[in-house]
Parts: sequence; structure tokens; C-alpha cells
Amino acid sequence: MNALASVIEGDTVVYRPTDDEPFMNERQLAYFKAKLLAWKDDILRESKGTVVNLKAETENHPDIVDRASSESDRALELRTRDRQRKLISKIEDALRRIEDGSYGYCEDTGEPIGLGRLEARPTATMSVEAQERHERRERVHRDD
Repeated sequence: MNALASVIEGDTVVYRPTDDEPFMNERQLAYFKAKLLAWKDDILRESKGTVVNLKAETENHPDIVDRASSESDRALELRTRDRQRKLISKIEDALRRIEDGSYGYCEDTGEPIGLGRLEARPTATMSVEAQERHERRERVHRDD
């Protein structure tokens, strides 16, 4: 195994994709699938904690400042969970792309997205260049 392709964590050698192997080979696909599934599991575990916290936080605060603070915390928690629900949807889309063979390729150009970008943002659907073009077009049209 290429020394650059692995990292030692504890006593286990863990695979890391590199640019010197075929793009989106079976090993890379398995790596990103495991990464996406672990991320989804973490989010789901956190959301279960939120439900428990929201149920526990049903007390009525006699002080108006305490009540306002509690409501503000609850609203923030719910907004965070909504963002995470949307993120789970993106993770599931990425997992579907792994299954259909389109994962790792730009939906705009069909070119490889790049391992660095996928490592940083495993749900990415566009290369950096295509994403920048998309954002420029959005800015131009938003100003109209």
C-alpha cells in the first residue's frame, strides 16, 4: 500500500484516497460511502439527543428573561436540526450517486470533482470551477 494512501490511527492502518490511483475506483467509493454513512449516523444520533432535550425542557419558567432565553435556545436548536435534516438529504443523494456511478463527477461538466474537494465536502456535486460559475450566475441574476 502506498504510504501516502494510508494513515495510522491507533493500531489500525486507515485508507485515504490519493491522486496517484484511478479516480473513483472501488476503494475510493467504499471510503466515501463509509464517510457519508458515519456522518449521517452522527447527525441522527445528535438529533435524538435534541428530542430528549426538548422534551426535558418543557418546564414553565416564572421569570420572563429565563423564559425568553429558553425559547431562544429552543428556536436555535430547531433551526440547527432543520439544517441537519437538509444535510441528511444531501448525504442520501451522495449515497445514491455512489450506487449509480456518478459520484465524484461534476453534474455540470462531467469532469472529476477532485479528491481534496470531496474530502472537505463529500456531498459536493460540482467541481470548484463549476460551483464558482454557478455562484457568479446566481449573483448576477439576484441583482436583477
